[in-house]
Amino acid sequence: MNNKRNIILEEYENEFSYKKSKTNLDIQFNRIAFIFFVFLIISIIYSIQLLHLGSLKLDVQTNYAPSIKDYRADIIDRNGNYLVKSVSSIDIGISPIEVIDKQKLLINLKWIFPKKDYVEVEKKLNKNIFFKFEKTISSTNYQKVMSLGDKAIRPEEKLTRIYPQKNLFSHIIGQIDNENNGISGLEKSFDEELKQRKKPLQLTVDTDIQYLIRTELSKYQKIFDAKGGAAILMNVNNGEILSMVSLPDFDLNKRETIVDVNYINRVTKGIYELGSVFKTFTIASGINYGLIEPDTKLLDSKKSINCGDGYTINEYDNKMPSDLSVENILIKSGNIGSIRIAKKIGIEKHKLFLKTIGIIDKINFDIDEVGKPLKIDWYEGCKIETIAFGHGITTTILQLAKGYAIISNGGYEITPTLIRDNSKEKKKK
Repeated sequence: MNNKRNIILEEYENEFSYKKSKTNLDIQFNRIAFIFFVFLIISIIYSIQLLHLGSLKLDVQTNYAPSIKDYRADIIDRNGNYLVKSVSSIDIGISPIEVIDKQKLLINLKWIFPKKDYVEVEKKLNKNIFFKFEKTISSTNYQKVMSLGDKAIRPEEKLTRIYPQKNLFSHIIGQIDNENNGISGLEKSFDEELKQRKKPLQLTVDTDIQYLIRTELSKYQKIFDAKGGAAILMNVNNGEILSMVSLPDFDLNKRETIVDVNYINRVTKGIYELGSVFKTFTIASGINYGLIEPDTKLLDSKKSINCGDGYTINEYDNKMPSDLSVENILIKSGNIGSIRIAKKIGIEKHKLFLKTIGIIDKINFDIDEVGKPLKIDWYEGCKIETIAFGHGITTTILQLAKGYAIISNGGYEITPTLIRDNSKEKKKK
């Protein structure tokens, strides 16, 4: 009897256990399927959203540059090195009317920015007018400021213009004002284009060459205790300027207001009576008109001549030979020989030649800081005689370089330029 009961109990338990196990399995499977289905729907929605955001981001990047406030295109040298770069930065402003606890805010700000003048900051807070508290804030300080959670603190994202080369191209690049407008150099003359173009503006200059020339120029400026110095290196065949240095210069990143005339661009703006370098133009003018050749001999030249109202011009060296070829007049830099050639050419022809090679008129250039040669009265006194050896006539170093380039390249017109452009063709003068 006991054995039978045991058998029945065991069967009952097995049957019960089987049914319970089966029911639990069905419930767990249905839960897993439901959860998986929910996750699948969420994943699909999330993926669609990501694709949508990705397409929006692509559109923003495509049209990003011209629409941003304060946008200006970058500027690079001929090798792609950055001379000017626009980078994103954040300014922090404070709206005093939204400050809940002024003293607490001041304490927190002093902790983050200990070097600020908080007497002045407190005055601004009392005026209840929005003001800029910190310009171009660092990422670390930005996080600290925003962690304060004060709604009176307002970040403003903007683009900042930085100049990685500092002083190196100061006169070429120029400056912008606080309103993002160019006020000198290429920043001014290409102001509208820089605000619109998407690609960097590429220049003809070479950063390495500019550095080497500036280094040497600075060294000799100190040796001779000169107020300033200038140098230009230009391709005589196409007018591309590889280097243009004027000293003293200035760090563009400091955005200082420059009023000292000693900081002018001496290559383009300075007007100089350049002296004996004009003897080359006198000889080139004579050759151009077919009046002389390099081996033409000028005999019996005196050591001095009189002109005008008793004005005397002397040879700079009393040992200068009386008989010289045109070539040797140039080599020895003879004053009297140059005068004889200029008088042979005549005023009108020589004036036309100097005008043709761009010496006596104001030059058109890529930057606005360009000087205008002084007006000449060609028929006054000994003007043709003094102009023959570079006295009584002024021009800029840039125009001097242009004149020499035309003479050196076989007489082809070139336009000095800072902008890389391979489409221009040279024409013979």
